[in-house]
Amino acid sequence: MEFKMIQKEIQLQSRGWIPTFHDISIDVHKIVEESGIKNGTVSVVSHHTTCSVMIQECSHDFDTFDLEYLQHDLLDIMRKMIPDYTNEGDYRHPGPVHAQFGRYVNEPGNFTSMNTDGHLRSVFFGRSETLTIKDGKLDLGEFAHIYFIDWDHVRARPRQVNLTLFGTTEDVGDRKYNNGEVVNTLRKFPAEEKAYMEQYDEWKKR
Repeated sequence: MEFKMIQKEIQLQSRGWIPTFHDISIDVHKIVEESGIKNGTVSVVSHHTTCSVMIQECSHDFDTFDLEYLQHDLLDIMRKMIPDYTNEGDYRHPGPVHAQFGRYVNEPGNFTSMNTDGHLRSVFFGRSETLTIKDGKLDLGEFAHIYFIDWDHVRARPRQVNLTLFGTTEDVGDRKYNNGEVVNTLRKFPAEEKAYMEQYDEWKKR
């Protein structure tokens, strides 16, 4: 059985002033279909510590911030948990040493380090998702899309998504587990836990 490993990079441009949600579904689908891999996995990974990769339904409607409704609902929740960094001292980070490091690497100003909210939000969502490739296509289900989220809204900047595809170029045969029968995960009570108790009759008399 032949296996292949392919890596690709997707370049994006975030807008700043508000977190950017990039829908990269079409691009990932295209990369998978052009890879020649029929069955395997693709890992979609952020190159940045203030960005996340998320699998979620496309909610179709957009508001005046150019965000899908579901995306803005998510942002509202994150702002309650991790408020926007709007005033100096809102968070411990960045400290004076980190600010000086930013100047050392030629950041345009101390303000670029005031992205603590972006770092904390990316921790909650993680920086990657791994998806299944079946018969040469992504197995995303009917409604799922792939979003790259740039939580850092301090400034507009270029971003990069890294993809690693691994799998076989051949068919894998029957995928059905347990002959496709539904697995019952409900709690199963033993007979002694379902036995008659005398208290039942006492309760009837009340």
